[in-house]
Amino acid sequence: MQLRQVLQFGLKRLDDNNVPSPQLAAEILLMHVLSCDRSRLYASPEVEVPDELAGRYFELIDERSTGKPTQYITGHQEFWGLDFEVTPDVLIPRPETEHVIEAVIELAQGHCAGPRRHLPLRMIDVGTGSGAIALALASEFPRATVMATDISPSALDVAHRNAERLGFANRVAFFAGDLLAPILGPIPAMLDFDFVLSNPPYVSPCEIASMQREVRDFEPRIALGGFDQGDEVYRRLLPQALAALKPGGHLVVEIGYNMGPGISALFGDGWTGIEVRPDLAGIPRVVTAEKRRLNHGQNAEPNPPR
Repeated sequence: MQLRQVLQFGLKRLDDNNVPSPQLAAEILLMHVLSCDRSRLYASPEVEVPDELAGRYFELIDERSTGKPTQYITGHQEFWGLDFEVTPDVLIPRPETEHVIEAVIELAQGHCAGPRRHLPLRMIDVGTGSGAIALALASEFPRATVMATDISPSALDVAHRNAERLGFANRVAFFAGDLLAPILGPIPAMLDFDFVLSNPPYVSPCEIASMQREVRDFEPRIALGGFDQGDEVYRRLLPQALAALKPGGHLVVEIGYNMGPGISALFGDGWTGIEVRPDLAGIPRVVTAEKRRLNHGQNAEPNPPR
């Protein structure tokens, strides 16, 4: 079959099965099978596609027609200009999460003078999944100490592989456990972070039920949420973050579209500068807050119970 015919067959199959953005999915899957870029698909539409490759493409089209996300089929997703391996064990990184990186870059300038690439900051990504946030920050802050946690061993395996592939295996330390528990108790000397970051599970059960099948049926429920209110993880994370941050350090978390006021109200004594930041569509996307600095003459600031 000619390349044009192969692509048209894939597009029709996806369209018949109500796959969102069928043209894009058909192109990405064909580029994946042929190991080529988009320009090649349209530069030589009459070139013959070997039967073996055409058959492989049609198999992937059938997979996508079931609702399985394109990223899980190809095993790849770009985030912050980096190519990440993704599997059904991890949430697919979204462009909206890049606002977390942008917030850190902006806030980092207040920690010390000089170009941000020279800042020796200490950061930890809570619930790292594929490692997207942690590894993106490692790429932006070469002198930073970056750590990451996740409760899922399978997710940490993916994050480790991404760190190896992207050349950050010696830059990012991964810890297995729930939220900040892996570093709060057994390794107290590792506290005093400049940044605690997280894109936590926050989707409520009713929201999950109404999501596209690509998300509802294929992405890991543990990474999506499913809690009664949606803010349960934030309620647990905030006191832990207060214990882990140095005075003047920042918490940066992604939130759901309607969670701005509710999450902001969770910050009590010990926090200041609470800000809800919108994404490019004007939707509340990121909340940032600063741990109160020590008053002049104070030697220590008590932390809340863990």
